[in-house]
Amino acid sequence: MNAKLKQKLKELPSSPGVYFHLNKAGEVIYVGKAAVLKNRVRQYFQKTKKDPKTEALVSEIEDTEWIVVDTEMDALFLENEKIKQYMPKWNILLRDNKNVTYVKITMKDEVPYVSFTRIPMDDGAEYIGPFYSKTAIEKALRILRRIFPYYTKPYTGKKTLDTDLGLAPGIEIGKTTPENYKKNLRKMILVMKGGRNYIIKNLEKTMREAAKAGEYELAAEARDQIAGLKELEKKIVFSDRELLDISSDQALTDLQKMLGLENPPRRIEGYDISHQSGTNAVGSMVVFINGASARDKYRKFKIRGKGSDDLKSMREVIERRLKHKEWDLPDLIVLDGGITQVNAILPIVAPFKIPVIGRNKSGNHAKSAGVKIYFDGRIINLDSSSHVARLIARIDEESHRFAITYHTLLKRKSMLK
Repeated sequence: MNAKLKQKLKELPSSPGVYFHLNKAGEVIYVGKAAVLKNRVRQYFQKTKKDPKTEALVSEIEDTEWIVVDTEMDALFLENEKIKQYMPKWNILLRDNKNVTYVKITMKDEVPYVSFTRIPMDDGAEYIGPFYSKTAIEKALRILRRIFPYYTKPYTGKKTLDTDLGLAPGIEIGKTTPENYKKNLRKMILVMKGGRNYIIKNLEKTMREAAKAGEYELAAEARDQIAGLKELEKKIVFSDRELLDISSDQALTDLQKMLGLENPPRRIEGYDISHQSGTNAVGSMVVFINGASARDKYRKFKIRGKGSDDLKSMREVIERRLKHKEWDLPDLIVLDGGITQVNAILPIVAPFKIPVIGRNKSGNHAKSAGVKIYFDGRIINLDSSSHVARLIARIDEESHRFAITYHTLLKRKSMLK
C-alpha cells in the first residue's frame, strides 16, 4: 500500500456512500456501496484470508475515491448508476450475473405496475438496474412504496388489502387518478436514479404553491412525501457484508471487552415478539454472522401458547430454538426488552452458557433510538454513534421488522378466512 492510499484510508468518513478503487493508470476497476465508508473500504486492506479473486483485485488497487451520500438507499442507487457509467472489470469478475435483479415498471400501461425480473425485455417497460443485491433492492422498494404507493400486478379495478394499507395508490376507490399515479411513479423513478434531493426541492415548491392556491389535499400529499424522503436517513437498506474480519471488526471486539467474553461474538441472534391483543402472536429470530445479517439463517415462530404474555412467548421461542441441534449455537443473544425479559430466559440458556443482553427503547424501534442495554444486572448506556450501539440497533431493528412482517402475514391470512 502506497503512502497516498494509507493517508486516504485515514480520511474516510463514517457516512454512507459509494467508493471507487482505481489502478495505476487511474482507471476505475471496482465500484461498491457502503453503509459506513470507513469500515467497508478499510476491510479490503486488512490482513485476512480472502478468496483469490478478491486478492487479485486488492493487488491492483493504487488509489481510492468516494462520494458521500445522505442515506443507504442513495448509496444503493448511486452504485448502480456508477457501475453502468464506468463498467469496472472487477465488478463483472467478482459478481454472479445470474443473480442480478432489475426493477420493471410498465409505464406505457394506462395503470402501470412495478415488479422484479432477472431479464429485461424489449417490451417498452422501464427497467432500472441491474442490482446485484436482490434483498437490498426489494427492501428499498418496500420503503419507497410507503412514500409512492404502486401496484405490483396488472390493474384489475378491484380493491385489495394493499389499498387499505396505503400501499396501492387507490385508483379503484377514487383516491387518485391514473395520471397522478404516473406522476408519482416518475418521482420514484427519479429517486432511484439518484435524484432524491431534486425531488424534495420540487415537492417543497409544489407544497408552497398548492397551499397558496388553496389546494390543501395536494399540499398535504407533497408534505407527506417530503417527510418520507427525509426519513430515509433512518432506514437500513443493506449490510456491509463483504470482507468482514471477526478479529478486526471494531463492534465485535468492543462487545467482547464490554461483556467480558472470551472471544468476539461471531454469531449473534436477535429476538422479538409481535402480536395484536394476543392474536396472531409470532416470534422472530434474526442472525448476524461476523457483524453482518445472514438472512438465510433467519427463523420465525408461530406462538403456540394463548394470550398476550410476551415473557411466556419469548421463553417458548428460545426453548424451541435450542431444540434445533442442527443450528449453530449463538455466541450472544440480543432481546427486545429490558431486565425482565433477560431474567425470564436466563434459566433456559444457562446450560448452554450463552450470554444475553436486552435493549429497551420504550417502543421506539427506529434506527435513531437511544441504545441502552442490560447485561448481567448492569445498565449500560451507549453513545449512539459508537460501533457497538450501531450494531445492537441494527440487530434489534431487524428482529422487530422480521417479527412484524410475519405477524402481518398471519393477520392477512386470518382476515381472508
